Amino acid sequence: MKKLWAAGKARGLIAVMLACFAWGTATGMASRENLTELLVFIGTYTRGESKGIYIYKMDLNSGALTPVGVTDSGPNPSFLAVHPNHRFLYAVNEIAEYEGEKTGSITAFSLDPTTGVLDFLNRQSSSGAIPCHLVVDAAGKNVLLANYVGGNVSVLPIQNGGRLGRATSVRQHEGSSIHPSRQTGPRAHSINLDQANRFAVAADLGIDRVLVYRFDGASGELTPNDPPSVSVKPGAGPRHFAFHPSQPYAYVINELDSTITAFTYDSKLGTLESMQTLSTLPEGFEGVTHTAEVQVHPSGRFVYGSNRGHDSIAMFRVDATSGRLSPIGHEPTGGKTPRNFGIDPSGRYLIAANQDSDSLVVFRIDPEAGSLQSTGIVVDVPAPVCVKMIPRQ
Repeated sequence: MKKLWAAGKARGLIAVMLACFAWGTATGMASRENLTELLVFIGTYTRGESKGIYIYKMDLNSGALTPVGVTDSGPNPSFLAVHPNHRFLYAVNEIAEYEGEKTGSITAFSLDPTTGVLDFLNRQSSSGAIPCHLVVDAAGKNVLLANYVGGNVSVLPIQNGGRLGRATSVRQHEGSSIHPSRQTGPRAHSINLDQANRFAVAADLGIDRVLVYRFDGASGELTPNDPPSVSVKPGAGPRHFAFHPSQPYAYVINELDSTITAFTYDSKLGTLESMQTLSTLPEGFEGVTHTAEVQVHPSGRFVYGSNRGHDSIAMFRVDATSGRLSPIGHEPTGGKTPRNFGIDPSGRYLIAANQDSDSLVVFRIDPEAGSLQSTGIVVDVPAPVCVKMIPRQ
């Protein structure tokens, strides 16, 4: 099923401004109160029983999840990104070889925003082995990827009709750090764009750096910023990154030492400055655990991070005047290895994806305290990795 790309005729700055305005409006809590139903897409690992990308409808009055179907999406569609017009979805294929080369791939789908049905469009090389994270830019013109084993980031153009072209930019990271097995070389683990669509931020676990690139949405080019990166503590292992939705703050979760680092962000210069690092674990915990996901609540008042091993969501309150974090507590995810989680656009629910217990668990978010309360809703999904949600039309 082919649909016209609504953003395809937009050009340059006008497209970016409109997209950013729409994004800012969508993230306003008041504008989300009338949402009643979502489409939920779950990326998985297909090494076991998973058949691909699982699709659900979510009732925002109760939090209930109703299965819609599953789409065969090639091997290991672990992380997903939805186009700003909600007509296309992109999935990494987290593999080490594609068409005889040492690279992973990315698959494009058309998306019916009413039914949630996905139809295959095309598949392209990711230009690096084991792609593990991706985003679509605000103008809907490019997909940006982090390739973990490849140790690089790449940009693929979105063509008319949502299909993907070959990479327009590939940036190889260099270096290493102190962990004897996980940091012998670069390990790009995520890439994110700021609200203005001007700077791309890549967290690299292998070199303990968060790299910043100037991003040209028209050409799809990434250029190292000046300065090109900010460092975290040696051995921390920065994994995922999140911008605050309305204030000049950002947060990176560090996988290897189970911490979260808060930054101030200069949106004109694209520079990050570290201001605080906190543990994601309760005091005295001594088990083996690693962090995974970090997200800021749509209200901007809370930050959440997942602990794999401790099997919990760490909750933090954001100080509105400084962006610094204070711990709220920890909520068990009701399963093993919460690889990822999603917060619904209205800010009412959090869905935890427990990879090693094959389950999605739905929590209600207290809008004043930021704490999580179990709804009792648990859905079986094999090896869930990523949760993406959009309003159902």
